Amino acid sequence: MDSAREVYELLAAVRAGAPLVHNITNYVVMNSTANALLAVGASPVMIHAEEEAADMAAIASALVINIGTISEPWARGMFKAFAAAEKHGVPVVIDPVGAGATPYRTRVIRDLIRAGKPAIIRGNASEILALTDDRLKTKGVDSTAASDEALYAARRIAEERSCVVCVSGRTDYILDTNRTVAVDNGHALMTRVTGLGCTATALCGAFAALEKDFLKAAAAAMAVMGMAGEIAAEKAAGPGSLQMHFLDALYALSKDDIDRRLKMERTS
Repeated sequence: MDSAREVYELLAAVRAGAPLVHNITNYVVMNSTANALLAVGASPVMIHAEEEAADMAAIASALVINIGTISEPWARGMFKAFAAAEKHGVPVVIDPVGAGATPYRTRVIRDLIRAGKPAIIRGNASEILALTDDRLKTKGVDSTAASDEALYAARRIAEERSCVVCVSGRTDYILDTNRTVAVDNGHALMTRVTGLGCTATALCGAFAALEKDFLKAAAAAMAVMGMAGEIAAEKAAGPGSLQMHFLDALYALSKDDIDRRLKMERTS
């Protein structure tokens, strides 16, 4: 996938279809990810209680599971929602936030990605590496590795789980068992705002709701995320105003913006 037209068509489909994206996510990012989904045209719902997570997942267009502020009741809700989503053909996007930071967190996320068939797993390089390497320790939720350092681990996960893996970083790599797409959109100021990685995962959910080639969905979502970040950074005085301009850029991103800014290539 390397076409600005395809990215714009997927963005237009999200805006027209307003898919319901069920998020089991963390306290830090609930507001920002919900607003980003609204800005891009999707309809967010933020439900994590184990008593209702499965019922909501069953009627959603996509399920996004983010383990950022995990606890045992939340974990049970995640597993129940995942099972319900699979039963009803709802694509599941998983964000292994902080994988490798603690044994509990790493165990839960590894068990979760083996509990079913995710559509997309999106994380930074350290998180993706921690899914396959017991020796790796991450720096909280921040990556200590470049995105290209995690490509081997990402391919291994993609092959084992038959899913798309997205490794985010200065260059975002999106791959499945035999394809790799690189996206070079984005801006360094985005790393100074908490939750934008989680926002990228939520956007992957919105696009996966309407595009069943999940590599195309994830690549388009990451490109849209990066281009909106570039536009926001050009207008922002710092991280605070970046957040405001980012939502506006998502909302207003045009075909002309995508034609001029898209930096995407198929690398294999």
